[in-house]
Amino acid sequence: MKRRSFLKKAGAGLAVGSVAAPAIGQSTQPEVKWRLASSFPKSLDTIYGGAVTISERCASATNGKFQIQVFAAGEIVPGLQVLDAVQNATVQCCHTAPYYFFGKDPTFAFACAIPFGLSARQQNAWVYHGGGLALLREFMKDYNVYNIPAGNTGAQMGGFFRKELKSVDDMKGLKMRIGGSAGVVLQKLGLVPQQLAGGDIYPALEKGTIDAAEWVGPYDDEKLGLYKIAKFYYYPGWWEGGPELDLFVNTKAWSDLPKDYQSILTAACAEANVDMLAKYDSLNPAALRRLVAAGVQLRPFPREIMQASYKAATEVYDGFAETNPKFKKIYEPWKAFRGEEILWFRVAEQNFDQFMATVSQQSPAPAKKG
Repeated sequence: MKRRSFLKKAGAGLAVGSVAAPAIGQSTQPEVKWRLASSFPKSLDTIYGGAVTISERCASATNGKFQIQVFAAGEIVPGLQVLDAVQNATVQCCHTAPYYFFGKDPTFAFACAIPFGLSARQQNAWVYHGGGLALLREFMKDYNVYNIPAGNTGAQMGGFFRKELKSVDDMKGLKMRIGGSAGVVLQKLGLVPQQLAGGDIYPALEKGTIDAAEWVGPYDDEKLGLYKIAKFYYYPGWWEGGPELDLFVNTKAWSDLPKDYQSILTAACAEANVDMLAKYDSLNPAALRRLVAAGVQLRPFPREIMQASYKAATEVYDGFAETNPKFKKIYEPWKAFRGEEILWFRVAEQNFDQFMATVSQQSPAPAKKG
């Protein structure tokens, strides 16, 4: 009897302990509530959805203790003013394309994309393992920002044009919505760049304020409805081979965040980085088919325009490096890294992709019935 009584009491004690331990652990986790300003409208569910992925993962990993409320472009500040909101602590963080802030310093574009730059995989390689993230974080300290890679669209399209392009001369005088350093490059070809947030593109194209516009790729472009006005759809978007989206966090908000929450937020951003690219790769093929079925004229940029643009881009970067020490500090190692990546991708990736593209065009012979 005594032995059974002891076991019952011991069992009860173990049961209480097994329930109490997690409760005590959970009670030590502080409640943190942040606001996130996105540069994108809710209607663009894939690119806006990157911030939602981050928010949901942080909440689920902390039993709801770390909450990040996501606000679409314009709900707190306009899409192109989210960096200012983070700097002055109006919000704790924002989700954006860093090249939007090219006007503050062209060095920002390395955290997103520059013309004839890196593919999505190459960008990840540079940021995570090629020293890029350390260089970018050193630069962004001056802007009161701690940046975390948090999305990628993959290679983008070149945009919708009202008229067909046959030569460099056709670029002259065109007013085009285009962001980042690509605008400076295209200015050298005579184009007039305009930087507009996603929600402002369609009205500008419809009113004739602009003659052409680029955004991301088929899935998002279809949602924006640009094909209803401009029928010529060009590729590739050589200014965005693998544009990265970032979470910009106010430096004090980051330093005040518990270490385990910092790890959770970093992991959530990494998930958003992978998930966004996978979504675009999954959704773009069907969207492109729908656009073509709707009368869109798919066109590659003429080689003359590509070559002239590459030459202009190189001149622009060399000019920035001469006058901007911050740009040069990143540009020199970035350029060397790009050279090595191109060499490696030529060996395996490019040959595999080229073979698959060729063989997929060869229709197999119909099977004989018998």
